Amino acid sequence: MLSQIEKGDTNPTINTIWKIANGLKVPYTTLLEQQKQDTTVVKKSEIEFQSADNGHYRIYCYYENTPQRNFELFQIELDAGHSYTSIGHSEKSQEYIMVLEGELSLTVDDQTHVLHPNDTIVFTASARHIYTSSGSITLKATIINYYPA
Repeated sequence: MLSQIEKGDTNPTINTIWKIANGLKVPYTTLLEQQKQDTTVVKKSEIEFQSADNGHYRIYCYYENTPQRNFELFQIELDAGHSYTSIGHSEKSQEYIMVLEGELSLTVDDQTHVLHPNDTIVFTASARHIYTSSGSITLKATIINYYPA
Protein backbone atom coordinates (compact mmCIF):
# COMPACT_ATOMS: atom_id res chain seq x y z
CA MET A 1 0.00 0.00 0.00
CA LEU A 2 2.75 2.49 0.88
CA SER A 3 4.56 1.91 -2.40
CA GLN A 4 1.30 2.53 -4.31
CA ILE A 5 0.86 5.82 -2.43
CA GLU A 6 4.50 6.82 -3.07
CA LYS A 7 4.14 6.13 -6.81
CA GLY A 8 0.94 8.16 -6.95
CA ASP A 9 -1.04 5.10 -8.04
CA THR A 10 -3.59 5.51 -5.24
CA ASN A 11 -4.74 8.03 -2.66
CA PRO A 12 -4.82 6.88 0.96
CA THR A 13 -8.08 6.81 2.90
CA ILE A 14 -8.44 8.93 6.03
CA ASN A 15 -8.02 5.85 8.24
CA THR A 16 -4.91 4.79 6.27
CA ILE A 17 -3.36 8.19 6.98
CA TRP A 18 -4.26 7.80 10.68
CA LYS A 19 -2.63 4.35 10.72
CA ILE A 20 0.55 5.70 9.11
CA ALA A 21 0.63 8.66 11.52
CA ASN A 22 0.09 6.37 14.52
CA GLY A 23 2.82 4.01 13.28
CA LEU A 24 5.24 6.91 12.93
CA LYS A 25 4.01 8.38 16.25
CA VAL A 26 3.31 11.74 14.62
CA PRO A 27 0.12 13.83 14.42
CA TYR A 28 -2.18 13.22 11.46
CA THR A 29 -1.53 16.59 9.83
CA THR A 30 2.24 16.11 9.92
CA LEU A 31 1.65 13.91 6.86
CA LEU A 32 -0.27 16.65 5.03
CA GLU A 33 1.47 19.60 3.39
CA GLN A 34 0.30 23.17 3.87
CA GLN A 35 1.95 26.52 3.26
CA LYS A 36 3.50 28.09 6.39
CA GLN A 37 3.15 31.83 7.15
CA ASP A 38 3.38 34.07 10.23
CA THR A 39 -0.24 35.20 9.86
CA THR A 40 -2.63 32.93 8.10
CA VAL A 41 -6.24 33.33 7.05
CA VAL A 42 -7.81 30.05 6.05
CA LYS A 43 -10.95 30.08 3.91
CA LYS A 44 -12.99 26.92 3.85
CA SER A 45 -13.52 27.32 0.11
CA GLU A 46 -9.74 27.03 -0.40
CA ILE A 47 -9.19 23.92 1.72
CA GLU A 48 -8.76 20.59 -0.03
CA PHE A 49 -11.01 18.42 2.07
CA GLN A 50 -10.83 14.68 2.49
CA SER A 51 -13.88 12.46 2.40
CA ALA A 52 -14.99 8.98 3.33
CA ASP A 53 -18.22 6.96 3.27
CA ASN A 54 -18.84 7.80 -0.41
CA GLY A 55 -18.53 11.51 0.32
CA HIS A 56 -21.00 11.55 3.22
CA TYR A 57 -18.16 12.38 5.68
CA ARG A 58 -15.96 15.38 4.91
CA ILE A 59 -13.06 16.71 6.97
CA TYR A 60 -11.42 20.11 6.49
CA CYS A 61 -8.04 20.77 8.13
CA TYR A 62 -7.69 24.43 9.08
CA TYR A 63 -4.47 24.21 11.10
CA GLU A 64 -2.07 21.29 11.29
CA ASN A 65 0.18 20.29 14.15
CA THR A 66 3.59 21.96 14.02
CA PRO A 67 6.60 22.03 16.36
CA GLN A 68 5.16 25.29 17.74
CA ARG A 69 1.54 24.06 17.90
CA ASN A 70 0.59 20.76 19.53
CA PHE A 71 -2.94 20.61 18.19
CA GLU A 72 -4.87 20.32 14.94
CA LEU A 73 -8.08 22.19 14.08
CA PHE A 74 -10.67 20.56 11.83
CA GLN A 75 -14.23 21.04 10.74
CA ILE A 76 -16.23 17.96 9.90
CA GLU A 77 -19.45 17.54 7.98
CA LEU A 78 -21.44 14.33 8.18
CA ASP A 79 -24.65 13.94 6.24
CA ALA A 80 -27.80 13.12 8.22
CA GLY A 81 -28.23 9.42 8.95
CA HIS A 82 -24.58 8.53 8.31
CA SER A 83 -21.75 7.43 10.60
CA TYR A 84 -17.97 7.56 10.46
CA THR A 85 -15.64 5.41 12.56
CA SER A 86 -12.25 6.80 13.55
CA ILE A 87 -9.62 4.21 14.41
CA GLY A 88 -8.24 6.52 17.09
CA HIS A 89 -5.30 8.85 17.29
CA SER A 90 -1.94 8.81 19.01
CA GLU A 91 -1.53 7.70 22.60
CA LYS A 92 -2.75 10.23 25.20
CA SER A 93 -4.24 12.48 22.51
CA GLN A 94 -7.38 14.37 23.43
CA GLU A 95 -10.21 15.32 21.12
CA TYR A 96 -12.37 18.38 21.74
CA ILE A 97 -15.60 18.68 19.74
CA MET A 98 -18.08 21.55 19.47
CA VAL A 99 -21.25 20.94 17.49
CA LEU A 100 -22.13 23.85 15.20
CA GLU A 101 -25.18 22.44 13.39
CA GLY A 102 -27.15 19.21 13.51
CA GLU A 103 -26.98 16.48 16.13
CA LEU A 104 -23.96 14.33 16.98
CA SER A 105 -24.17 10.92 18.59
CA LEU A 106 -20.60 10.14 19.59
CA THR A 107 -19.72 6.66 20.77
CA VAL A 108 -16.54 6.38 22.87
CA ASP A 109 -15.70 3.31 24.96
CA ASP A 110 -19.12 1.78 24.19
CA GLN A 111 -20.89 4.82 25.66
CA THR A 112 -22.91 7.12 23.40
CA HIS A 113 -23.17 10.86 24.03
CA VAL A 114 -25.71 13.03 22.17
CA LEU A 115 -24.66 16.61 21.46
CA HIS A 116 -26.62 19.51 19.98
CA PRO A 117 -25.47 22.90 18.63
CA ASN A 118 -23.09 24.67 21.04
CA ASP A 119 -22.57 21.49 23.11
CA THR A 120 -18.99 20.32 23.61
CA ILE A 121 -17.22 17.15 24.66
CA VAL A 122 -13.62 16.16 25.35
CA PHE A 123 -12.30 12.59 25.49
CA THR A 124 -9.12 10.56 25.22
CA ALA A 125 -8.94 9.95 21.49
CA SER A 126 -6.48 7.07 21.29
CA ALA A 127 -9.29 4.50 21.10
CA ARG A 128 -11.77 3.93 18.30
CA HIS A 129 -14.72 6.34 18.30
CA ILE A 130 -17.81 6.67 16.12
CA TYR A 131 -19.45 9.88 14.92
CA THR A 132 -23.11 9.59 13.89
CA SER A 133 -25.18 12.41 12.41
CA SER A 134 -28.37 11.50 14.26
CA GLY A 135 -30.40 14.60 13.42
CA SER A 136 -32.36 15.53 10.32
CA ILE A 137 -29.71 17.87 8.87
CA THR A 138 -26.01 17.61 8.05
CA LEU A 139 -23.83 17.62 11.16
CA LYS A 140 -21.17 20.33 11.26
CA ALA A 141 -18.67 20.34 14.11
CA THR A 142 -15.32 21.81 15.02
CA ILE A 143 -12.69 19.37 16.27
CA ILE A 144 -9.42 20.08 18.03
CA ASN A 145 -7.02 17.16 18.37
CA TYR A 146 -4.58 17.97 21.17
CA TYR A 147 -1.26 16.16 21.60
CA PRO A 148 0.17 16.64 25.12
CA ALA A 149 3.92 17.08 25.30
